[in-house]
Amino acid sequence: MDNVVEAPLRKSVSVPPSMNKTKKSRLRSFWLTGVALVSGTIALLVLWDRNEQPPSYETAVVDKGDISRQVMATGTVNPQLTIIVGSYVSGPITEIRCDYNTVVKAGQVCATIDPRPYQTAVDQDNADLSAAMAQLKKDQANLTYAQLNYHRNLRLKDADTVSQETVDVARNLVDQADAQASLDRAAIEQRKAALSAARINLDYTNIRSPVDGVVVSRNVTQGQTVAASFQTPTLFLIATDLTRMQVDTNVSESDIGGIKDGEAVTFTVDAFPDHIFSGIVTQVRQSPQTVQNVVTFDAVVTVDNADLRLKPGMTASLNIVTDQQKHVLRVPNQALRFEPKTSTARHPDGGKFDRVWIEGDGTVAMVPVKIGISDESYTAIADGDLQAGDRVVIGRAASPSASTGFHFPRF
Repeated sequence: MDNVVEAPLRKSVSVPPSMNKTKKSRLRSFWLTGVALVSGTIALLVLWDRNEQPPSYETAVVDKGDISRQVMATGTVNPQLTIIVGSYVSGPITEIRCDYNTVVKAGQVCATIDPRPYQTAVDQDNADLSAAMAQLKKDQANLTYAQLNYHRNLRLKDADTVSQETVDVARNLVDQADAQASLDRAAIEQRKAALSAARINLDYTNIRSPVDGVVVSRNVTQGQTVAASFQTPTLFLIATDLTRMQVDTNVSESDIGGIKDGEAVTFTVDAFPDHIFSGIVTQVRQSPQTVQNVVTFDAVVTVDNADLRLKPGMTASLNIVTDQQKHVLRVPNQALRFEPKTSTARHPDGGKFDRVWIEGDGTVAMVPVKIGISDESYTAIADGDLQAGDRVVIGRAASPSASTGFHFPRF
């Protein structure tokens, strides 16, 4: 028979009703206090958010200085005058006497074309001239004989020894001999002209420099055959003076209207990035250049190149000063673009004047101004109530909350 063990009985304890009421009241007070704290914090945050600080502005001082209006462009450095040396006659090159960078004088022979065919033509024309002169001498002798015979027959006619027909025939022979002599003299002049042309062609076999200068390009080699049948081949390029260069610029049509002769120009080249070259606009060409529907004009800038730093073909980045004013009242360009968010003021005088805003005692006030020229940083003030030392608003200053990245929540 199994043994059964009985568990002892639990005694129940009763809680008085007064103790339950005390605990509930304490819990209610705790929750009411927490709700009151949270509500007060929210109210303070809302009140702080509504009572924002007045806006602050970033300002700049109105001063006096220089303003230059500039046009930026690119161009190519070239000699002021480049001579293309070609060949009038054809033939193989037998000798080259000039190379790149060779300093040449006017009339100096730079290359030679084989002269033998042209020398043969000279000899032949010279022989033709000699033959024509000999023919003239022969016909002049016939003319002399015809004149003697005519005068003899004329005397015989007076003595009634010969007929009038004989005299007329003798006269005709004189006229024919005289005409033949005139024809021979014309043939001689013709042979002389042919000989002169042959000698000129022979001289053209010596390729000479037409000016004093420097060879900047050589496009021919010894042994090469030059064919001048259809167009003159380019053998050499000679720059007359490398100490005086020019920059041919490409200026857009929107900027060309402000560029005039005599304006100052500064530019740099990639070979000397730290050196600023200066020049003057000497010509604004009227011929437009259109590339992919973009129209540009060539403004020629003359440059002094006494140190020979600039070389033909260099690319130049130019700043052309189209207008300049010194020691004028000026404001930053941002001041003309600033506009308060709550401003409803209209432009003064129907838009004929611009306006800037000056700060004072935490507020901003509009000042009408009439502007002049401007550059990348400043604009000149031609008229208005601004004075040097005034502070113009150029933008709103960043708030502390914006700088820290923290924003109070809105409920």
